Amino acid sequence: MRAHAYALGMIETLGLPALIAAADAAAKAANVKVVTYEGADAGIVTVYVIGDVSSVQAAVDAGADAARRVGRLLHSHVIPRPDENVPKMVKNLISQAKNQEESVSLPEEVPEGGGELET
Repeated sequence: MRAHAYALGMIETLGLPALIAAADAAAKAANVKVVTYEGADAGIVTVYVIGDVSSVQAAVDAGADAARRVGRLLHSHVIPRPDENVPKMVKNLISQAKNQEESVSLPEEVPEGGGELET
């Protein structure tokens, strides 16, 4: 089994606001890439970040702190140099997320007057 030279970080929260805050803080804290997120039942969501080991650790720590402030952090973890099968699983998650994103359209501008957004 071959290991990869990067690290994989995961931040699991309860609720989307905490996840968004975690992903934003992680991306701003270090040179990492937020690759995807995954939703589970009962509002449990996980965001995945990749980069070098020290950057991912710093990003996950910052993201976990942000999730705690905004909502509820369930777990966070960093896998340095994951086995070659782990990236395949993450790529599968990314392709599933892209398929879901195609079915969701967000408005490009907020309507004047704060009216309801059209979908």
